[in-house]
Amino acid sequence: MDGQGRKHRILMVSDFFFPNFGGVESHIYYLSQCLLKLGHKVVVMTHAYGTRSGVRYVTGGLKVYYVPWKPFLMQNTLPTLFLTFPIVRTILIREKISVLHGHQAFSTLCHEALMHARTMGYKVVFTDHSLYGFADAGSIHMNKVLQFTLADIDLAICVSHTSKENTVLRSGISPQKVFMVPNAVDTAMFTPSPERLSCDEIVIVVISRLVYRKGADLLVEVIPEVCRLFPKVRFIVGGDGPKRVRLEEMREKFSLQDRVEMLGAVPHAQVRSVLISGHIFLNSSLTEAFCIAILEAASCGLLTVSTRVGGVPEVLPDDMIVLAEPSPEDMVLAVKKAIDMLPGIDPQVMHLRMKRLYSWDDVAKRTDIVYDRAMQSPRTDLLERLPRYLTCGAWAGKLFCLVMIINYLLWCLLEYLQPTEVIEEVPDTRPVHARLESVDECETQGKGN
Repeated sequence: MDGQGRKHRILMVSDFFFPNFGGVESHIYYLSQCLLKLGHKVVVMTHAYGTRSGVRYVTGGLKVYYVPWKPFLMQNTLPTLFLTFPIVRTILIREKISVLHGHQAFSTLCHEALMHARTMGYKVVFTDHSLYGFADAGSIHMNKVLQFTLADIDLAICVSHTSKENTVLRSGISPQKVFMVPNAVDTAMFTPSPERLSCDEIVIVVISRLVYRKGADLLVEVIPEVCRLFPKVRFIVGGDGPKRVRLEEMREKFSLQDRVEMLGAVPHAQVRSVLISGHIFLNSSLTEAFCIAILEAASCGLLTVSTRVGGVPEVLPDDMIVLAEPSPEDMVLAVKKAIDMLPGIDPQVMHLRMKRLYSWDDVAKRTDIVYDRAMQSPRTDLLERLPRYLTCGAWAGKLFCLVMIINYLLWCLLEYLQPTEVIEEVPDTRPVHARLESVDECETQGKGN
Protein backbone atom coordinates (compact mmCIF):
# COMPACT_ATOMS: atom_id res chain seq x y z
CA MET A 1 0.00 0.00 0.00
CA ASP A 2 1.56 3.32 -1.06
CA GLY A 3 1.40 6.76 0.52
CA GLN A 4 -0.66 7.49 3.56
CA GLY A 5 -2.07 4.47 5.36
CA ARG A 6 0.94 2.23 4.66
CA LYS A 7 1.54 -0.28 7.46
CA HIS A 8 5.22 -0.45 8.31
CA ARG A 9 7.40 -3.14 9.88
CA ILE A 10 9.73 -1.21 12.18
CA LEU A 11 12.86 -2.31 13.99
CA MET A 12 13.80 0.03 16.86
CA VAL A 13 17.50 -0.25 17.73
CA SER A 14 19.33 1.24 20.71
CA ASP A 15 21.63 0.24 23.55
CA PHE A 16 19.15 1.94 25.87
CA PHE A 17 15.93 0.11 26.71
CA PHE A 18 14.11 -1.40 29.68
CA PRO A 19 14.92 -2.62 32.31
CA ASN A 20 17.22 0.43 32.22
CA PHE A 21 15.33 3.68 32.87
CA GLY A 22 15.77 7.05 31.21
CA GLY A 23 14.37 9.42 28.60
CA VAL A 24 15.50 7.37 25.57
CA GLU A 25 14.14 4.14 27.06
CA SER A 26 10.75 5.73 27.78
CA HIS A 27 10.61 7.29 24.31
CA ILE A 28 11.22 3.98 22.54
CA TYR A 29 8.74 2.10 24.74
CA TYR A 30 5.83 4.55 24.51
CA LEU A 31 6.39 5.26 20.80
CA SER A 32 6.43 1.53 20.06
CA GLN A 33 3.21 0.95 21.99
CA CYS A 34 1.40 3.72 20.11
CA LEU A 35 2.71 2.53 16.73
CA LEU A 36 1.36 -0.94 17.55
CA LYS A 37 -2.05 0.65 18.19
CA LEU A 38 -1.86 2.25 14.74
CA GLY A 39 -1.52 -1.21 13.24
CA HIS A 40 2.23 -1.26 12.52
CA LYS A 41 4.53 -4.11 13.41
CA VAL A 42 7.22 -3.00 15.88
CA VAL A 43 10.24 -4.98 17.12
CA VAL A 44 12.94 -3.67 19.47
CA MET A 45 16.61 -4.72 19.40
CA THR A 46 18.93 -3.97 22.33
CA HIS A 47 21.76 -5.66 24.21
CA ALA A 48 21.36 -8.13 27.08
CA TYR A 49 20.74 -6.74 30.56
CA GLY A 50 22.09 -9.08 33.24
CA THR A 51 20.30 -12.40 32.82
CA ARG A 52 17.74 -10.86 30.47
CA SER A 53 18.84 -12.28 27.12
CA GLY A 54 17.05 -13.69 24.09
CA VAL A 55 13.55 -12.82 22.87
CA ARG A 56 11.07 -11.30 25.31
CA TYR A 57 7.55 -9.92 24.94
CA VAL A 58 6.44 -6.88 26.94
CA THR A 59 3.15 -5.01 27.29
CA GLY A 60 0.97 -4.90 24.20
CA GLY A 61 2.79 -7.75 22.48
CA LEU A 62 5.93 -5.67 21.84
CA LYS A 63 8.72 -8.07 20.86
CA VAL A 64 12.22 -7.33 22.18
CA TYR A 65 15.46 -8.96 21.05
CA TYR A 66 17.98 -8.81 23.91
CA VAL A 67 21.01 -9.83 21.84
CA PRO A 68 23.72 -11.65 23.85
CA TRP A 69 26.24 -8.81 24.18
CA LYS A 70 27.13 -7.29 27.51
CA PRO A 71 27.49 -3.51 27.95
CA PHE A 72 31.05 -2.23 27.68
CA LEU A 73 30.86 1.36 28.93
CA MET A 74 27.89 3.49 30.10
CA GLN A 75 25.41 0.82 28.92
CA ASN A 76 27.00 0.79 25.44
CA THR A 77 28.21 -2.35 23.73
CA LEU A 78 31.82 -2.62 22.57
CA PRO A 79 32.23 -1.06 19.08
CA THR A 80 33.00 -3.86 16.61
CA LEU A 81 31.79 -2.36 13.28
CA PHE A 82 31.27 -5.69 11.52
CA LEU A 83 30.63 -8.39 14.16
CA THR A 84 27.03 -7.28 14.67
CA PHE A 85 26.16 -7.69 10.98
CA PRO A 86 25.09 -11.39 11.06
CA ILE A 87 22.52 -10.98 13.85
CA VAL A 88 21.22 -7.62 12.54
CA ARG A 89 20.79 -9.17 9.08
CA THR A 90 18.99 -12.21 10.52
CA ILE A 91 16.53 -10.08 12.52
CA LEU A 92 15.82 -7.79 9.54
CA ILE A 93 15.02 -10.78 7.32
CA ARG A 94 13.18 -12.87 9.93
CA GLU A 95 10.88 -10.03 10.93
CA LYS A 96 10.44 -8.77 7.30
CA ILE A 97 11.42 -5.28 8.42
CA SER A 98 10.76 -2.30 6.12
CA VAL A 99 12.19 0.56 8.27
CA LEU A 100 15.05 0.49 10.78
CA HIS A 101 14.79 3.26 13.38
CA GLY A 102 17.93 3.94 15.43
CA HIS A 103 17.90 5.96 18.64
CA GLN A 104 20.57 8.02 20.43
CA ALA A 105 23.85 9.37 19.06
CA PHE A 106 26.08 7.60 21.58
CA SER A 107 24.51 4.17 21.11
CA THR A 108 27.09 1.89 19.47
CA LEU A 109 24.48 -0.69 18.53
CA CYS A 110 22.36 2.00 16.85
CA HIS A 111 25.20 3.23 14.61
CA GLU A 112 26.25 -0.26 13.57
CA ALA A 113 22.67 -1.39 12.84
CA LEU A 114 22.05 1.71 10.69
CA MET A 115 25.23 1.00 8.72
CA HIS A 116 24.30 -2.64 8.12
CA ALA A 117 20.70 -1.81 7.17
CA ARG A 118 21.86 0.76 4.58
CA THR A 119 24.28 -1.79 3.12
CA MET A 120 21.34 -4.18 2.69
CA GLY A 121 19.19 -1.48 1.07
CA TYR A 122 16.71 -0.92 3.91
CA LYS A 123 15.14 2.45 4.70
CA VAL A 124 16.64 3.96 7.86
CA VAL A 125 15.55 6.72 10.24
CA PHE A 126 17.59 8.10 13.13
CA THR A 127 16.39 9.98 16.24
CA ASP A 128 18.86 12.17 18.13
CA HIS A 129 17.94 12.66 21.80
CA SER A 130 20.90 14.71 23.04
CA LEU A 131 22.90 17.88 22.50
CA TYR A 132 26.67 17.90 22.04
CA GLY A 133 29.32 20.58 21.96
CA PHE A 134 32.03 21.14 19.36
CA ALA A 135 35.21 21.79 21.36
CA ASP A 136 36.01 18.93 23.76
CA ALA A 137 37.64 15.71 22.59
CA GLY A 138 34.58 13.53 23.31
CA SER A 139 32.25 15.75 21.31
CA ILE A 140 34.66 15.99 18.36
CA HIS A 141 34.89 12.20 18.21
CA MET A 142 31.12 11.72 18.55
CA ASN A 143 30.37 14.36 15.92
CA LYS A 144 32.59 12.59 13.39
CA VAL A 145 30.80 9.27 14.10
CA LEU A 146 27.44 11.03 13.67
CA GLN A 147 28.65 12.57 10.41
CA PHE A 148 29.49 9.07 9.16
CA THR A 149 26.09 7.66 10.16
CA LEU A 150 23.98 10.53 8.82
CA ALA A 151 25.93 10.85 5.55
CA ASP A 152 23.77 8.09 4.09
CA ILE A 153 20.47 8.13 5.92
CA ASP A 154 16.95 8.57 4.63
CA LEU A 155 15.57 10.89 7.33
CA ALA A 156 16.39 12.04 10.86
CA ILE A 157 14.21 13.12 13.80
CA CYS A 158 15.13 15.54 16.61
CA VAL A 159 13.13 16.13 19.78
CA SER A 160 13.35 19.94 19.76
CA HIS A 161 14.18 22.78 17.38
CA THR A 162 17.40 23.43 19.31
CA SER A 163 18.31 19.76 18.94
CA LYS A 164 17.63 19.97 15.19
CA GLU A 165 19.99 22.93 14.78
CA ASN A 166 22.64 21.15 16.85
CA THR A 167 22.37 17.93 14.83
CA VAL A 168 22.52 19.74 11.48
CA LEU A 169 25.63 21.68 12.54
CA ARG A 170 27.37 18.61 13.98
CA SER A 171 26.68 16.19 11.15
CA GLY A 172 26.30 18.34 8.05
CA ILE A 173 23.00 16.66 7.16
CA SER A 174 20.59 18.70 5.04
CA PRO A 175 17.97 20.47 7.24
CA GLN A 176 15.29 19.27 4.78
CA LYS A 177 15.98 15.69 5.90
CA VAL A 178 15.50 16.45 9.62
CA PHE A 179 12.06 16.48 11.27
CA MET A 180 11.18 17.83 14.70
CA VAL A 181 8.98 15.46 16.73
CA PRO A 182 8.90 16.23 20.48
CA ASN A 183 8.78 13.81 23.36
CA ALA A 184 5.57 13.35 25.35
CA VAL A 185 4.37 12.11 28.73
CA ASP A 186 1.97 9.42 29.86
CA THR A 187 -0.51 11.70 31.63
CA ALA A 188 -2.56 8.69 32.78
CA MET A 189 0.43 7.53 34.82
CA PHE A 190 1.56 10.93 36.10
CA THR A 191 -1.47 12.46 37.84
CA PRO A 192 -1.52 15.06 40.65
CA SER A 193 -2.26 14.24 44.27
CA PRO A 194 -6.05 14.18 44.90
CA GLU A 195 -5.54 16.58 47.82
CA ARG A 196 -3.72 19.87 47.39
CA LEU A 197 -0.54 20.11 49.48
CA SER A 198 -0.23 22.71 52.21
CA CYS A 199 2.23 25.54 51.60
CA ASP A 200 3.29 25.69 55.25
CA GLU A 201 6.33 23.69 54.18
CA ILE A 202 7.63 23.99 50.62
CA VAL A 203 9.03 20.74 49.22
CA ILE A 204 11.41 20.97 46.24
CA VAL A 205 11.91 17.70 44.33
CA VAL A 206 14.98 16.75 42.31
CA ILE A 207 14.93 13.50 40.31
CA SER A 208 17.94 13.09 38.06
CA ARG A 209 21.06 11.09 37.40
CA LEU A 210 23.66 12.65 39.69
CA VAL A 211 26.29 13.31 37.05
CA TYR A 212 28.10 16.43 35.82
CA ARG A 213 25.93 16.83 32.70
CA LYS A 214 22.78 16.92 34.82
CA GLY A 215 24.16 19.78 36.94
CA ALA A 216 24.81 17.88 40.17
CA ASP A 217 27.67 20.29 40.99
CA LEU A 218 25.23 23.17 40.60
CA LEU A 219 22.87 21.55 43.11
CA VAL A 220 25.71 21.38 45.66
CA GLU A 221 25.86 25.19 45.63
CA VAL A 222 22.15 25.97 45.19
CA ILE A 223 20.65 23.77 47.93
CA PRO A 224 22.53 25.28 50.96
CA GLU A 225 21.76 28.83 49.85
CA VAL A 226 18.04 28.11 49.34
CA CYS A 227 17.87 26.42 52.76
CA ARG A 228 19.56 29.48 54.33
CA LEU A 229 17.18 31.98 52.72
CA PHE A 230 13.95 29.98 53.13
CA PRO A 231 13.65 28.15 56.48
CA LYS A 232 10.39 26.45 55.45
CA VAL A 233 11.90 24.79 52.34
CA ARG A 234 12.83 21.10 52.27
CA PHE A 235 14.49 19.10 49.47
CA ILE A 236 13.88 15.54 48.24
CA VAL A 237 16.67 14.30 45.95
CA GLY A 238 16.09 11.13 43.94
CA GLY A 239 18.72 9.60 41.74
CA ASP A 240 22.15 8.05 41.86
CA GLY A 241 25.51 8.60 40.20
CA PRO A 242 29.13 9.53 40.79
CA LYS A 243 28.22 13.01 42.07
CA ARG A 244 26.04 11.65 44.89
CA VAL A 245 29.09 11.74 47.18
CA ARG A 246 29.36 15.52 46.73
CA LEU A 247 25.72 15.99 47.70
CA GLU A 248 26.18 13.80 50.78
CA GLU A 249 29.25 15.84 51.76
CA MET A 250 27.28 19.10 51.29
CA ARG A 251 24.50 17.79 53.51
CA GLU A 252 27.00 16.92 56.24
CA LYS A 253 28.94 20.18 55.93
CA PHE A 254 25.87 22.41 56.33
CA SER A 255 24.03 20.08 58.78
CA LEU A 256 21.04 19.71 56.43
CA GLN A 257 20.22 16.06 57.20
CA ASP A 258 16.70 17.00 58.33
CA ARG A 259 16.06 19.23 55.28
CA VAL A 260 17.65 17.29 52.41
CA GLU A 261 16.38 13.75 51.93
CA MET A 262 18.51 11.51 49.70
CA LEU A 263 16.43 8.70 48.17
CA GLY A 264 19.01 7.12 45.89
CA ALA A 265 17.88 5.50 42.64
CA VAL A 266 14.09 5.74 42.19
CA PRO A 267 12.33 3.03 40.12
CA HIS A 268 10.23 4.53 37.33
CA ALA A 269 7.05 3.08 38.83
CA GLN A 270 7.67 5.11 42.01
CA VAL A 271 8.58 8.43 40.37
CA ARG A 272 5.00 9.74 40.59
CA SER A 273 4.75 9.03 44.32
CA VAL A 274 7.91 11.08 44.86
CA LEU A 275 6.78 13.93 42.60
CA ILE A 276 3.36 14.39 44.21
CA SER A 277 5.01 14.89 47.61
CA GLY A 278 6.49 18.18 46.38
CA HIS A 279 5.49 21.65 45.19
CA ILE A 280 8.42 22.55 42.92
CA PHE A 281 10.51 20.44 40.54
CA LEU A 282 14.12 21.55 40.15
CA ASN A 283 16.09 20.70 36.99
CA SER A 284 19.73 21.80 36.96
CA SER A 285 20.90 20.23 33.67
CA LEU A 286 23.84 21.85 31.90
CA THR A 287 22.74 20.45 28.53
CA GLU A 288 19.38 19.01 27.52
CA ALA A 289 17.75 18.38 24.15
CA PHE A 290 14.30 17.80 25.67
CA CYS A 291 13.70 16.94 29.32
CA ILE A 292 10.96 14.30 29.77
CA ALA A 293 11.34 14.64 33.56
CA ILE A 294 9.98 18.19 33.29
CA LEU A 295 6.87 16.89 31.50
CA GLU A 296 6.34 14.22 34.16
CA ALA A 297 6.63 16.80 36.94
CA ALA A 298 4.27 19.26 35.21
CA SER A 299 1.76 16.45 34.60
CA CYS A 300 1.82 15.82 38.37
CA GLY A 301 1.06 19.52 38.94
CA LEU A 302 4.50 20.72 40.03
CA LEU A 303 5.84 24.15 39.10
CA THR A 304 9.23 23.72 37.42
CA VAL A 305 12.45 25.64 37.95
CA SER A 306 15.04 24.81 35.30
CA THR A 307 18.25 25.99 33.74
CA ARG A 308 17.78 27.79 30.42
CA VAL A 309 19.74 25.31 28.30
CA GLY A 310 19.22 23.45 25.01
CA GLY A 311 15.60 22.66 24.17
CA VAL A 312 14.23 23.24 27.71
CA PRO A 313 12.68 26.67 26.88
CA GLU A 314 10.55 24.93 24.22
CA VAL A 315 9.05 22.38 26.63
CA LEU A 316 6.50 24.31 28.74
CA PRO A 317 4.57 27.62 28.57
CA ASP A 318 6.08 30.51 30.55
CA ASP A 319 3.49 30.33 33.35
CA MET A 320 4.40 26.68 34.08
CA ILE A 321 8.19 27.03 34.32
CA VAL A 322 10.74 29.48 35.74
CA LEU A 323 13.96 29.55 33.73
CA ALA A 324 17.38 30.58 35.01
CA GLU A 325 20.95 30.73 33.77
CA PRO A 326 23.07 27.77 34.92
CA SER A 327 24.66 29.71 37.78
CA PRO A 328 23.98 29.32 41.55
CA GLU A 329 22.90 32.96 42.02
CA ASP A 330 20.37 32.92 39.17
CA MET A 331 19.02 29.51 40.20
CA VAL A 332 18.39 30.76 43.76
CA LEU A 333 16.52 33.79 42.40
CA ALA A 334 14.43 31.50 40.19
CA VAL A 335 13.51 29.31 43.18
CA LYS A 336 12.44 32.46 45.08
CA LYS A 337 10.25 33.51 42.13
CA ALA A 338 8.71 30.02 41.96
CA ILE A 339 7.89 30.06 45.69
CA ASP A 340 6.09 33.41 45.20
CA MET A 341 4.11 31.91 42.28
CA LEU A 342 2.97 28.79 44.16
CA PRO A 343 -0.34 30.16 45.56
CA GLY A 344 -1.60 30.70 41.99
CA ILE A 345 -0.72 27.17 40.80
CA ASP A 346 -3.56 24.63 40.52
CA PRO A 347 -2.11 21.11 39.98
CA GLN A 348 -5.34 19.76 38.46
CA VAL A 349 -5.52 22.58 35.90
CA MET A 350 -1.85 22.07 35.04
CA HIS A 351 -2.44 18.35 34.52
CA LEU A 352 -5.33 19.00 32.14
CA ARG A 353 -3.19 21.42 30.15
CA MET A 354 -0.47 18.79 29.84
CA LYS A 355 -3.02 16.29 28.50
CA ARG A 356 -3.83 18.73 25.70
CA LEU A 357 -0.22 19.72 25.00
CA TYR A 358 1.54 16.35 24.91
CA SER A 359 0.36 12.94 23.72
CA TRP A 360 2.32 9.85 22.69
CA ASP A 361 -0.44 9.10 20.17
CA ASP A 362 0.34 12.41 18.46
CA VAL A 363 4.08 11.63 18.53
CA ALA A 364 3.37 8.23 16.91
CA LYS A 365 1.25 9.79 14.14
CA ARG A 366 3.96 12.35 13.35
CA THR A 367 6.63 9.64 13.35
CA ASP A 368 4.42 7.58 11.02
CA ILE A 369 4.53 10.48 8.53
CA VAL A 370 8.35 10.39 8.71
CA TYR A 371 8.28 6.66 7.92
CA ASP A 372 6.02 7.32 4.92
CA ARG A 373 8.47 9.93 3.63
CA ALA A 374 11.42 7.58 4.19
CA MET A 375 9.72 4.83 2.16
CA GLN A 376 9.37 7.27 -0.76
CA SER A 377 13.11 8.03 -0.91
CA PRO A 378 14.89 6.51 -3.92
CA ARG A 379 16.82 3.27 -3.60
CA THR A 380 20.57 3.68 -4.20
CA ASP A 381 23.39 1.22 -4.77
CA LEU A 382 26.88 1.24 -3.24
CA LEU A 383 28.50 3.28 -6.03
CA GLU A 384 25.88 6.03 -5.63
CA ARG A 385 26.33 6.09 -1.84
CA LEU A 386 30.14 6.19 -1.61
CA PRO A 387 30.51 9.84 -2.77
CA ARG A 388 28.37 10.91 0.21
CA TYR A 389 31.04 9.57 2.58
CA LEU A 390 33.83 11.39 0.75
CA THR A 391 32.32 14.68 1.92
CA CYS A 392 33.04 13.71 5.57
CA GLY A 393 36.68 14.84 5.41
CA ALA A 394 39.93 14.44 3.51
CA TRP A 395 41.05 11.36 5.46
CA ALA A 396 37.87 10.40 7.29
CA GLY A 397 35.90 10.31 4.03
CA LYS A 398 38.27 7.77 2.49
CA LEU A 399 38.26 5.71 5.69
CA PHE A 400 34.45 5.69 5.78
CA CYS A 401 34.33 4.55 2.13
CA LEU A 402 36.70 1.70 2.96
CA VAL A 403 34.49 0.66 5.91
CA MET A 404 31.38 0.62 3.71
CA ILE A 405 33.13 -1.39 0.97
CA ILE A 406 34.27 -3.99 3.52
CA ASN A 407 30.74 -4.05 4.95
CA TYR A 408 29.31 -4.65 1.47
CA LEU A 409 31.75 -7.52 0.86
CA LEU A 410 30.82 -8.99 4.25
CA TRP A 411 27.15 -8.84 3.23
CA CYS A 412 27.98 -10.73 0.02
CA LEU A 413 29.82 -13.36 2.08
CA LEU A 414 26.86 -13.74 4.46
CA GLU A 415 24.49 -14.10 1.51
CA TYR A 416 26.72 -16.88 0.16
CA LEU A 417 27.08 -18.72 3.50
CA GLN A 418 23.45 -18.26 4.56
CA PRO A 419 21.19 -17.19 1.67
CA THR A 420 18.14 -15.10 2.51
CA GLU A 421 15.89 -17.94 1.32
CA VAL A 422 17.05 -20.30 4.10
CA ILE A 423 16.32 -17.83 6.93
CA GLU A 424 12.91 -18.66 8.32
CA GLU A 425 10.54 -15.71 8.47
CA VAL A 426 8.46 -15.09 11.57
CA PRO A 427 4.71 -15.58 11.00
CA ASP A 428 2.71 -12.38 11.34
CA THR A 429 0.53 -12.12 14.43
CA ARG A 430 -1.98 -9.41 15.12
CA PRO A 431 -1.03 -6.97 17.90
CA VAL A 432 -2.71 -7.43 21.27
CA HIS A 433 -4.52 -4.10 20.77
CA ALA A 434 -6.08 -5.35 17.52
CA ARG A 435 -7.10 -8.68 19.06
CA LEU A 436 -8.79 -6.95 21.99
CA GLU A 437 -10.68 -4.62 19.63
CA SER A 438 -11.76 -7.64 17.58
CA VAL A 439 -13.07 -9.37 20.74
CA ASP A 440 -14.96 -6.21 21.75
CA GLU A 441 -16.56 -6.00 18.29
CA CYS A 442 -17.64 -9.64 18.44
CA GLU A 443 -19.16 -9.14 21.92
CA THR A 444 -20.98 -6.02 20.72
CA GLN A 445 -22.36 -7.82 17.69
CA GLY A 446 -23.39 -10.78 19.88
CA LYS A 447 -25.33 -8.50 22.21
CA GLY A 448 -26.98 -6.80 19.22
CA ASN A 449 -28.15 -10.14 17.86
